[in-house]
Amino acid sequence: MIAPVDFNRFQDALATSRGLLELAVTGLCLLVAWAIDRRIERVHVARGDSARLPGSFVRIAFPLIGLGLVYVATALWRRHAGPPFFLTIATPLLIALAAIRMLIYVLRRLFPAQRWLPASELAIGTTTWALVILYFVGVLPEIAAALDELVLPIGKAQVSVLAILEGIVVVVVTLVVTLWLSGLVEQRLTRATQLDANLRVVLSKSIRALLIVVALLIALQAIGFDLTLLTVFGGALGVGIGLGLQKLASNYIAGFTILLDRSIRMGDLVTVDGRTGIVSKVTSRYVVVRSLDGVEAIVPNETLVTTTVLNHSYTSPDVWITLRVQISYDSDVEAALALMVDIAKRQPRVLGGEHAPASYLVGFADNGITLELGVWIADPHRGQLSLKSALNRAILAEFNARGIKLPFPQREIRIVGDASGAGVPAAERPRSAPGAGPGFERG
Repeated sequence: MIAPVDFNRFQDALATSRGLLELAVTGLCLLVAWAIDRRIERVHVARGDSARLPGSFVRIAFPLIGLGLVYVATALWRRHAGPPFFLTIATPLLIALAAIRMLIYVLRRLFPAQRWLPASELAIGTTTWALVILYFVGVLPEIAAALDELVLPIGKAQVSVLAILEGIVVVVVTLVVTLWLSGLVEQRLTRATQLDANLRVVLSKSIRALLIVVALLIALQAIGFDLTLLTVFGGALGVGIGLGLQKLASNYIAGFTILLDRSIRMGDLVTVDGRTGIVSKVTSRYVVVRSLDGVEAIVPNETLVTTTVLNHSYTSPDVWITLRVQISYDSDVEAALALMVDIAKRQPRVLGGEHAPASYLVGFADNGITLELGVWIADPHRGQLSLKSALNRAILAEFNARGIKLPFPQREIRIVGDASGAGVPAAERPRSAPGAGPGFERG
């Protein structure tokens, strides 16, 4: 148990060479920990995402390394020189620093980019250091004794304010450690590229939920909470799901179903609810589909399970694109087909080999012959409009250069008989309304 600081002993320690040596050893431990921390941070920044150490550990590397060095120095000092003093003081300071950094890290992970976060970080740091100072001057034990005497009646039990505060601290610390451990596991799973992306998401979310449940049970048991009361809460939760949380529960169940059966994965090109886009995020409640125009649609998982979803890259990312072109009847069809294939092969996005482009004669229209060019691409996320535009422009230029004509609508008008009616018997002349012109036949 770490006792408050005895300031008389503090003065006596500074007045002796033994105390100055211990102070130097304490400072050396902190200096070595700081140097190792700087080295770890430089390596982490240089390697970026490929760094082996997670960012959460880098944030608390200095207090953890300092605690380890101080613990070793304390054991050696106690064995060879007697009870330590300054090394004992350094221990709660390093514990407080580690607690502050851990709490701030968890807040930043849970509530990113929030305006109130800097003020909360300042409040956490100020409160923690204030408690440490009160502990060192011996005031904190007196405050704890006063709070222990304040008793609040909760049902049939009498609970002191100190016990309530200790319970809150235990729960918060347990959750912080749990979220930190789950963050480490999640980062480790993110780097496990040999696992499927959906499997990594399922494992990370399942492990986080399991750790949080276990942490809450441990914390509640530590503060003396009767766990049998959770059965009442479980029954109320079941009634709530049955009455008003069906959609929410079905979305979560559908989310785990999608993640486990891997029907939709990160990066897939899908069409759902009339929108086509790339799956940019898969969560346990919804899926984010980013369309090619940059708009992101949040689709509930239940929609993906109960409706038909077109997954354009389910088995392969390759996509077939077609272009239709008409040429006039007096043009060389074989030359046009070969020229279209040659134009497609010049485009860098068009695949070759077994997915080489091909052209076909698909029909005879009123104004010309309809040809179709089909190409395969492996990057549908880049869109199709730019590729189609490049192909159409190249086809137009090459057809004009080779004399292949593109048809345009034509109408042929034939005049039946003489416009004046000469040479036609009067009985056979068509009747027309007064003021109407001669009769015409359109063909």
